Amino acid sequence: MEHIISFFTTIYNHLQLLRIADILDIGIVAYIIYKIAMFVRRTHAFRLAQGVVVLLVTLLISEIFDLTMIRYFITKSLELGMIAVVILFQPELRRLLERIGSSNLVRKLSGNVSVDKGVDNAITQTTLAFKVMSESKTGALMVFERHSSMAEYTHTGTIINAEISSDLIRNIFFEPAPLHDGAVIVREGKIAAAGCMLPLSNNNTLSHDLGMRHRAAIGISEHSDAVVAVVSEETGAISVAINGMMKRHLDVETFEKILRSELIQETEDTVNAADKFANFLSTLKVKKHDERDS
Repeated sequence: MEHIISFFTTIYNHLQLLRIADILDIGIVAYIIYKIAMFVRRTHAFRLAQGVVVLLVTLLISEIFDLTMIRYFITKSLELGMIAVVILFQPELRRLLERIGSSNLVRKLSGNVSVDKGVDNAITQTTLAFKVMSESKTGALMVFERHSSMAEYTHTGTIINAEISSDLIRNIFFEPAPLHDGAVIVREGKIAAAGCMLPLSNNNTLSHDLGMRHRAAIGISEHSDAVVAVVSEETGAISVAINGMMKRHLDVETFEKILRSELIQETEDTVNAADKFANFLSTLKVKKHDERDS
């Protein structure tokens, strides 16, 4: 009983020593670990991560039972394994760094975010266009930019920067049109560029009936957090790719619901998070000011 009381007393004493900076530090590290874990889970590195966890558990057991040979073998394997990971999983590591480098997180947290009414109109007009193109089996590929910047890919096409409309979308993807083969990139409710080239997915487990448009949609969703919409030229089926996963054969209503859920709700959540963060910083400033006055 005394050990239990002592244990909780120690925890209580440590909690009293916690500062606001410590809580922020723990929260940031936990968020980074969570994002890396979610990214690894969606890639081929997931099985590797499972293997590393098994090795670490085995290493811990060897430390407890003083298994010298096993501990030496695993330690050396992990040292050499880090080099092998960099070589074998260079595409996944590059993709992770691209996500970090292209993220607009700082801009989001600074409070310079507003729920763009143009996004709602963009979803409505896209839904109308996709309904018609699905019926006429007109191939289409549209990328809705979120946090990850699509600037690298807009430069591969023709810059448009126009208000989005159903007629404009259909004209771009009309087969004789010069831009119909590429992708349309939508930024903040406007068509930023058309005829853009996107990276194809290297996932070998994809269905063989997926064409280049679908592979490009999955590819860009693997490299970024964009929401990608596709109309199949062969079947007229509507699909959406997010985070390397594709939902296929969607009806128009479900398609619109997915766009609204991923684009509008995500934007509102980001604004709320930015507001809460700004309020938290204001509270800290007020507390510091009060402490100085006292």
